[in-house]
Amino acid sequence: MRTIGNLIWFLLGGVIMGLAWCFFGLLAFLSIIGIPWGKSCFVIAKFSFFPFGKEAVARDELTLSEDIGTGTLGMLGNIIWFIFAGVWLAIGHILSAVACFITIIGIPFALQHLKLAGISIAPIGKAIVTKEIAAAARSRS
Repeated sequence: MRTIGNLIWFLLGGVIMGLAWCFFGLLAFLSIIGIPWGKSCFVIAKFSFFPFGKEAVARDELTLSEDIGTGTLGMLGNIIWFIFAGVWLAIGHILSAVACFITIIGIPFALQHLKLAGISIAPIGKAIVTKEIAAAARSRS
């Protein structure tokens, strides 16, 4: 079922927002400082291309330890990200969600867009994992 959902998602619009993530990743790579954001953009672009069966979880919840992206520097990085790219990606995902909500069959796709809009606001400190790994991480914490 995940494969069918991902295929339909990709063909009916997921490719557009995935390419938007790649675009912002390329923009981030233009500066040396933006390389970590650019790498994250490509990871989330892959998630945006095929979101069904995967989930974004906080890295500290997953590893049970803090790192540079889950503390104060991660919060500062998310603020910088939001100003330069996050707001635009979030708007794109929200507009896509509204378009999907118009049809009944598009509701699951709209929910995925809203999930991705949340990630686009603050992606630093997140890891993309399968739903099974995310459930195991939540049960440990």
